[in-house]
Amino acid sequence: MGKSENIIEIKNLTKSYGKKRGVKAISLSVEQGDIYGFLGPNGAGKSTTIRSILGLLRYQEGEIKVLQMDAPREQKEILRQVGYMPSEAMFYPSMKVKEVISFAAKVRKTDCSKEAQRLCEILKVDGDKKIEELSLGNRKKVSIVCAMQHRPKLLILDEPTSGLDPLMQEAFFELLLEYNRQGTTCFLSSHVLSEVKSYCRHAAMIKDGVIIRTDTVENLLKSDVRRVRVVAGGQKKEFVYTGEMKDLIAKLADMQVEDVLIEEPSLDEIFRHYYEK
Repeated sequence: MGKSENIIEIKNLTKSYGKKRGVKAISLSVEQGDIYGFLGPNGAGKSTTIRSILGLLRYQEGEIKVLQMDAPREQKEILRQVGYMPSEAMFYPSMKVKEVISFAAKVRKTDCSKEAQRLCEILKVDGDKKIEELSLGNRKKVSIVCAMQHRPKLLILDEPTSGLDPLMQEAFFELLLEYNRQGTTCFLSSHVLSEVKSYCRHAAMIKDGVIIRTDTVENLLKSDVRRVRVVAGGQKKEFVYTGEMKDLIAKLADMQVEDVLIEEPSLDEIFRHYYEK
């Protein structure tokens, strides 16, 4: 795809908070129609990047284009076309759920009542409850409805599934895939590798405010890491190996091996391997 097809384009984004870590020289691009994973542990800089994309943070250096518009300058128009779900949903505690949802629609001057109702049914959201009566997971569901009800061109979701039970996580991802099939591009931050593996096509890995790798999810998870379990000289040994297979075999040949198992590592071990490099 040509450059004009990029829905998000970030070049050399730098945002620092004095001594507190921010992000440094981040560059990434998200193509139209993609489900893009933004992967990293808590505190790595995911929310800082997302809030910069949405023009909610002033950054020191770099440039960000969203839907071919300049993020800080055309923030109003960008926010009208984007669905954003923050990692922590903050609403007025005394408002009813249905008031919050219709308030979010009014801001965009769109009648979303039909889609909002459908989303509330799928996610089992009770419109008559007050926000202050809701658990974290139920507040999260209200946040999903607010982000999705206007069927945006771009969904930006910051840790969307934290606090949701497994059934609701599944319902959420089914909705995400449905919207994506209808043309919505999704940018999804997560620290859960299996989530990114199951649903995203491309991903960026961020650590300490710096992007350490961007690639297709398939390539990110193609790993030269192997977990090796050996019984040698009556002793069990287990280690993670990252070199050439022939060197491993030569190493094992010196060990009086009685039994050996060589297997692919878990997702989390691959993840850790990137972060420790």
